[in-house]
Amino acid sequence: MAISLGSDAAFSSQKSTLSENPPSKKFPLTEEEIFYMNCRAAYLTVFKSSLDNIISKDQLCLALQHAGRNPSQKTINKYWTPQTAKLNFDDFCLILRKEKPTSKAELLKSFKQLDVNDDGSILHTDLYKLLTKRGEKMTREEVNAIINLADINADGKFDYIKFCKLYMTTNEQCLKTTLEKLEVDGKLRRQQFGSHMEGSRERDPSPVPKPSPRIIRKTDQESFSNKGDTRSSLLTTTREFRTSVSFTITMGATSNQNSKLTEPNSIKEWQCVQSKGCFFLEEDGEIISHQYRMQIAQRSLVYLTIKPLNLSQAEGKPSPWLSVDTALYILKENESQANLQLMCFTELRNREMFGWTGELGPGIYWLIPSTTGCRLKKEIKPITKEAQLVYRDETGELFLTKEFRSTLSDIFEVIDLDGNGLLSLEEYNFFELRTSGEKCDEDAWAVCRENFDTKKNELTRQGFMDLNLMEANDGEGDPRDLWVTLHSMGYNKALELTEACPFVIDIYADKCKPRIKTVHMEACSGQLEKAICTSVLNKGNAKSDNKVIIHINNELSKNCVNNRGLDIFAVEVAPKSTMVCQHVMPLNEQQEWIYYCVYSLIS
Repeated sequence: MAISLGSDAAFSSQKSTLSENPPSKKFPLTEEEIFYMNCRAAYLTVFKSSLDNIISKDQLCLALQHAGRNPSQKTINKYWTPQTAKLNFDDFCLILRKEKPTSKAELLKSFKQLDVNDDGSILHTDLYKLLTKRGEKMTREEVNAIINLADINADGKFDYIKFCKLYMTTNEQCLKTTLEKLEVDGKLRRQQFGSHMEGSRERDPSPVPKPSPRIIRKTDQESFSNKGDTRSSLLTTTREFRTSVSFTITMGATSNQNSKLTEPNSIKEWQCVQSKGCFFLEEDGEIISHQYRMQIAQRSLVYLTIKPLNLSQAEGKPSPWLSVDTALYILKENESQANLQLMCFTELRNREMFGWTGELGPGIYWLIPSTTGCRLKKEIKPITKEAQLVYRDETGELFLTKEFRSTLSDIFEVIDLDGNGLLSLEEYNFFELRTSGEKCDEDAWAVCRENFDTKKNELTRQGFMDLNLMEANDGEGDPRDLWVTLHSMGYNKALELTEACPFVIDIYADKCKPRIKTVHMEACSGQLEKAICTSVLNKGNAKSDNKVIIHINNELSKNCVNNRGLDIFAVEVAPKSTMVCQHVMPLNEQQEWIYYCVYSLIS
């Protein structure tokens, strides 16, 4: 397990008990936290623990129904293929992100198509034909069970308006009940952890191999059993804690000064290259970004930085992405792309900029940008007024609004990766892949050059504006396609950039000019997670020959945020493997933050 902290500053540590670290004041739940809470509530309605796996189609269907979904057999088959042996809680959460709950309006619309008299009811004979002969056919017994519901059936008719109301009320009541049970279970777990912590204070802590000198850990190697009602415990009775480790990390608001990034004295004489890129937040919460290959011709001292890109926002308009943490991992290519060796990462900091200085030998290097996901999250907030994208003048001619043109100018700034003020075909294709999933071929690019303003065979900013105006005209002023592009680039309906973080990378070398090329724009979880785990394990040592389940409890942390949006969760780690368990950062860097964690290995 690797726990990555968002700050690289030195920090003090201390032994602590529950009494020394009272629960911090609760902040209002974010949309992400509410989503995960509802996921857990639905899952724990079917299973005793979120550590249990879904092992059949029936279990998957039942869990989805408790989450307010109405899955068809086609939907179930999409996630449970012939190769599927099991699904875990994380898989379940991903499915719920993709399968939106059925709304009352959607239910009513479906039934209304069969309501020939438009009186809110359907004849039992018509309902029977529909449910037994069309689509996914129901059995006679299943249809009879619906028809026999007294509250929604009378005089040979099915009252679908009452049914929809009953359906939604039942869903809401089930969710409320499971959420209440979840809260009770949480209190029991805190009592159980408290009993364990108090009981272990008198024992001598066993050392963990090669601990970081900046962290004082308290370890109890003795097994202990769960107390209280085992049905409401997070863990099933067939599992027990083998090892429970707790530690506290206290960091001051000014502790970042110990790792401040400084430029080399002679950097003005070094050769420099620059490239831009962007982190994009996907619908399922995954983050994708540009990735790069860098060539160093001869051994050189290298100074490398990454920071969020500051765009020309209107005065007073928030720029939330400027607070997003960024990092760059440098991996050397040995013999093949599949064989990458972690060399370093940007662990020094100066305000929003992260960097690294050191020597690199000649060769090919991969640069993989990273953000923890602690601050780049989906934030669903009500938009009081949707921005206008286009308008017509008194002659009927279509124009782009000033606000939309400003947004397009910012998008141009982001996708102009080399910063030369022009878009090459390669740069434009990264934009096209992001917004439409397709590439523009050479022939289409030639047509583009003929019809829009270009320089040196590259599209100018004005040409990019005119290209979007043409798209608006093709849609006869309908902005829906334009909104698809904007949402893909991370903008909301108010034209605020909330689900993306553009960044800029600068590379200096004293002996040669580095060469950098953007090669991918994709999720980099595989190589990146391996690199992060390597960088963490270089400072310690931890491995197991067996599969382990790790239960993590962050409830007593103060002024902290993690990328999972959960204070209590569990992860399964395969034998002799590593994974990123969570990233943790301060909510407010101007205040002290305390990361208090209890993690337990479960057999």
